[in-house]
Amino acid sequence: MKLVLIESPSKKESVAKYLGKGFKVMPTMGHVRDLPVKKLGVNVLNNFEPQYEPMADKKKVVDGLKAEASKAEEIYLATDPDREGEAIAWHVAQLLHLDDTKPIRITFNAIEENAVKEGLAHPRPIDHNLVDAQQARRVLDRLVGYKLSPILCKKIQNNLSAGRVQSVTLRLLVDRDREIENFKPEEYYTLTCTLLSQNNANEEPIKASLYIPKDKKISTKEQMDAIVTDVKNGKFVVKTVKRTVTKSHPSAPFTTPTMQQEALNKLGMDLKTTTSTAQTLYEGVDVAGEGKVPLVTYIRTDSVRVSPQAQEKARAYITEKYGKDYVPSKPNVYKSKKDAQDAHEAIRPIYLERTPESLKDKVGKNYYKLYKLIYDRFLASQMADATYNSLSVDIENSGHKFKTTGRTPIFDGYTKLYNNTTEEDEENIAKLPNLQENEELTLKELKPEQKFTKPPARFTEATLVKMMEEKGIGRPATYTQTVNVLYNRHYAEKKGKQIISTELGRKVVDMLMKYFENIMDVGFTADMEDKLDDIEYGGKVWQNVVGDFYKGFEKELKVAQGDSYTDKIPDEPSDEICEKCGARMVIKHGKFGKFLACPNYPKCKNTKQIIEKVATCPKCGGDIVKKFTKTGKVFYGCANFPKCDYTSWEIPANRKCETCGGEMYVKYYKNTKVYTCPHCHISITEKLQAKEENEGSEQSAE
Repeated sequence: MKLVLIESPSKKESVAKYLGKGFKVMPTMGHVRDLPVKKLGVNVLNNFEPQYEPMADKKKVVDGLKAEASKAEEIYLATDPDREGEAIAWHVAQLLHLDDTKPIRITFNAIEENAVKEGLAHPRPIDHNLVDAQQARRVLDRLVGYKLSPILCKKIQNNLSAGRVQSVTLRLLVDRDREIENFKPEEYYTLTCTLLSQNNANEEPIKASLYIPKDKKISTKEQMDAIVTDVKNGKFVVKTVKRTVTKSHPSAPFTTPTMQQEALNKLGMDLKTTTSTAQTLYEGVDVAGEGKVPLVTYIRTDSVRVSPQAQEKARAYITEKYGKDYVPSKPNVYKSKKDAQDAHEAIRPIYLERTPESLKDKVGKNYYKLYKLIYDRFLASQMADATYNSLSVDIENSGHKFKTTGRTPIFDGYTKLYNNTTEEDEENIAKLPNLQENEELTLKELKPEQKFTKPPARFTEATLVKMMEEKGIGRPATYTQTVNVLYNRHYAEKKGKQIISTELGRKVVDMLMKYFENIMDVGFTADMEDKLDDIEYGGKVWQNVVGDFYKGFEKELKVAQGDSYTDKIPDEPSDEICEKCGARMVIKHGKFGKFLACPNYPKCKNTKQIIEKVATCPKCGGDIVKKFTKTGKVFYGCANFPKCDYTSWEIPANRKCETCGGEMYVKYYKNTKVYTCPHCHISITEKLQAKEENEGSEQSAE
C-alpha cells in the first residue's frame, strides 16, 4: 500500500478516485506541529532555534498517520503547493522520521486527474528554501506577537494583540479614517452644456464639459459667473474632431486579491464568504448526482500566468462557441506584479466543458455565482479585444474650451462574456453625432455647478485588500486572516460594506507608533516580505534575516518596557460588593467591554459580567442582554436562559413591521436608530431622543 498525505479531508474523495487501487489517502487536517502555545518557543540566544512540538488537538491525527505510515511501502506528502504546504510536509516528515532528501513530495495545482497523476509521476525532495521562508515568517510573527502584545496589555488593556502584518494593516485603516475626519473640503465649480447640431436637428443632444487644466480650478462663484456671461454672449464652434478606432483589452484572469475584490464589487460577497467558497470550489463542491467535484485551480496565488495547455484549450473552446473572430491571433499573455511569487497559475476553471449554466441547479447559490465569475473572467481573458469607433471633439466659445467624447461599438470581443466597465462608465460615454470642424452648435442648456472636494473613501474589505497588495503587505494566503483578526480583536468593525477603526484600534496604533516605528512602517513591512521571498529563492539564510530584524527590535522593546507611559482607562468605582472578600468592586474595561473585578487582585480573582438590558424578549418578556461567543462576537440573548432560548445577532426592536407584521430589529448609528424588517427588508430611520443617545452611542460601537 502506498500512502498519500494531503491537508484537507475535503480533497480525500477526489484524490483517492484519481489515484485508484493500491493507494490510501489521509488528511493531516492542516498543521500537525507548531511553536508552543503558552511560551515564546524561540531561542533568541541560539540562532533563533524554533522549539516545535506536536499540536495538542492533533494527537489522534498524528497517531493515525504514524500507524498507517508504519504499514506503507511508500509515502508521499501531497500538501498544498505553497510555502505553508511545504512546511506542513516537512513537519509531517519530521514526525514520521522520513528522509526528506528523497523524492517524497508531490504537488499539483488543481485537483484534476491529469494534474494529480502528473504530480505523482514527478516526486521530489522537500524544498528547504520554501520551508525556511515559512519558518522565518513564523518566527518573526511569534517574536513580534509575543513581545509586543504584553506591552499593549500593560499600557492599554488586557487581551490585546499585535502582529507584524496585522498592526501595519490596522495603521492603514486608522490613517485613512483620520484623513477623512480631518479633511477640509474646498469649493470649486464645473460647467457643462447641452448643445444641438444645426446641420441635423434629429441628432441626439451633445453634452460637453468646460476643460479646466489640472493645475487650475474655478474656486469662486464670481469666476464662474464671468465664464457663463462670456459663453452666453459667444458662439459654440467645433474646432477639432478626432476619429479613431480604439481597442479595449480584457483583464487578466484572477489572482487571490483580484478575485476577492471583484467578488465584493460584483457579487456583494465579503472576504470570509469569498475565501471559504473559493476553497470549496478548489477542494471539491458537492454536485448533485456526482459527489464532490473540484472545479477551479489553486486559489491562493499572486500570479496571472496561464499554462500553454490551458490557453490552447480556451482558444479551441472560444472558437467552437463564439467563432474564430473572438480568438486573438496570438494567445493573450499577462504580466504578473514585480514582487509576485509566480509559483502557481492564475485562478481558472479546471474543466471548460463544465459551464456555470450546467451547474446552476446542482450546486449552492454562492458556489455557482463565484464559479461563474472565475469561469467568465478566465475565458474572457483569452478572447479578442473589443473595438470601437471613438470620437474626441474640442469645442470653443469666447476663448473657453469644451470637450466631449463618445464611442460606438464595432466588435464586442471579450465583452460578450465579461465587461470591465461599470454602468456609470457606460453612461459617461456618449454616442456623438457626425460633427464637422468649424460647425456652429446651438446652446440648449448651460449648467454651472458648485461642488466641494471629497475626502478619500473609507476602506471596504475589497479596497483594503487591494491596498495591502499594492503596498506589499502580506501575501495572498494571509489577507483574509489579517482582516478577520482586526474584527476579532475589536480593532475594526464593519458598517455596511465599510470598515471603520474603533477607538481601541486607534489607541493600539498610537502606542505602537510611539515605540515601534519600524514595525508600523509600510515600507519596512513590504521589504520584509521581499526578504522572505529571497529566502525562498535561496539567496538568504533565514536566521540572518530574523537576526537583522531582532537587533533593532530588541532595543525598541527595552525602551517601551522601561517607560511608565500608559493609556489605560482608569478603573471606575461601583456599588457592587465582592462576595468573596468584601471589597468594593471596580469597573474595568476588557476585550469584550466593561466588567466588574475585585480590586484585591491577584489575592482575590473574582470577576463578574455587567448585565445590560438592551431590549425586552419577544418570546417570554424577560430582559434581552448583550452576550459574547467564544471568539468575542456579540450576540443578544434572553437573561432567562436556559428556560428561554431566544437568541439573535441583532437587537430586537420590540416593534412589529407595519407591512408584514414580523418582528423588527434595531441598530444605532451616532444620533439615529434604524429599524429593519428581515422579512420584507423595509428600513425606518428615526432620530435618537436625548435620553437614548448614551445607550445608542455605546451600542453603535459594537
